[in-house]
Amino acid sequence: MKLCITEKPSVAKDIASILGATTRRDGYYEGGGYKVTWTYGHLCTLKEPADYTDLWKRWSLGALPMIPPKFGIKLIEQESIIKQFNVIKSLIADASEVINCGDAGQEGELIQRWVMQKANCQCQVNRLWISSLTDESIKEGFKSLKPQSHFDNLYYAGLSRAIGDWILGMNATRLYSLKYS
Repeated sequence: MKLCITEKPSVAKDIASILGATTRRDGYYEGGGYKVTWTYGHLCTLKEPADYTDLWKRWSLGALPMIPPKFGIKLIEQESIIKQFNVIKSLIADASEVINCGDAGQEGELIQRWVMQKANCQCQVNRLWISSLTDESIKEGFKSLKPQSHFDNLYYAGLSRAIGDWILGMNATRLYSLKYS
């Protein structure tokens, strides 16, 4: 079974109708040899400082700068997100191929890759790259799927931006809050 993962339910519905996946299930569509599911934008995020060490639970100048030896991701703790992630994870476990149908761009690539990493995706992943959701655009996009590895640099750029934002935001917020109340 081929699994398509989109960035939002409305896109999943459009893609599912083109692929013949017209049977609605809880958290996905099914049919024509495909299952089409979705995220709600960000399901995962970089871990918070306290997720790395107890030292960073308390705000103190002595704990700065906070730079983890290796950044990690976590699922956002919200009931609807956890439920949909579990749907995605179970679908990935049964998939022979995953098609990343996230938005075309750095952020879309990052969102989808984090979900697949967190779900421990082990199968082949291809990328649908379209800039329009017309029927014709979707059909053409599925005719020219590319291996996910062709988009690694886009993922690394998004990951670098997220880590840079974390380092600056977490450290500067604590520094300025502690120094200037």
